[in-house]
Amino acid sequence: MPDTPAPRCYALLPCAGVGTRSGAALPKQYVKIAGRPMVAHTLAALERVERLEAIVVVLSPDDAVFETELPDWAGARRWLARCGGAERGQTVANGLAELAARGAHPNDWVLVHDAVRCLLRPAWVDRLIDACVDDGVGGLLALPLADTLKQARDGRVETTLERAGKWIAQTPQMFRLGLLRDALARCDGAVTDESSAVEALGLAPLLVDGDSENLKVTWPSDFALAERVLALRAKENE
Repeated sequence: MPDTPAPRCYALLPCAGVGTRSGAALPKQYVKIAGRPMVAHTLAALERVERLEAIVVVLSPDDAVFETELPDWAGARRWLARCGGAERGQTVANGLAELAARGAHPNDWVLVHDAVRCLLRPAWVDRLIDACVDDGVGGLLALPLADTLKQARDGRVETTLERAGKWIAQTPQMFRLGLLRDALARCDGAVTDESSAVEALGLAPLLVDGDSENLKVTWPSDFALAERVLALRAKENE
């Protein structure tokens, strides 16, 4: 019997969204923070993770911005795929198909990361890989909920929810290509994160400690916060 190749790790960056909640004039992944498009910071962090075989960025077919803003982003570990869908789940599913077409195996790991979590640190990705590489399901970065959680109705508090045992999901989320592909197909791509699709199969993804700095830039005020964090990091590295 031939030896089964060791599973490889790939990163997949859904980059086909329009960012309507941010209030920005262009897709928020291209808004400049600390002098660079947000997605450039995200990619720079992923490229410093040595265990990643390659990074695939999944763009909308009509994206006219990425190659203008990142003209030199190409290479052996840098892959572009213009196959994004209308929803995140469709974009990820199409990206998985692109990885398979480029030689990724069903047993390989795929780390799906939000393009607008631009404060990512390579150490957090390595922590996720270390925790999940021998796991039977996979997992995600997440944080235990620290704040009091309210259920609202018509702009007022309806009730206070129990926060014990609740976690805030982050990315990357790490699952085997074949498992994630099947999970997304069963839910027709209608999920807000990859873990939800895997959970729908009756599986329990592993929760791996994330970091409060792993912010998903969503609201207008988030841009200023991300700018401050990146400025502080730049001073630390001087």
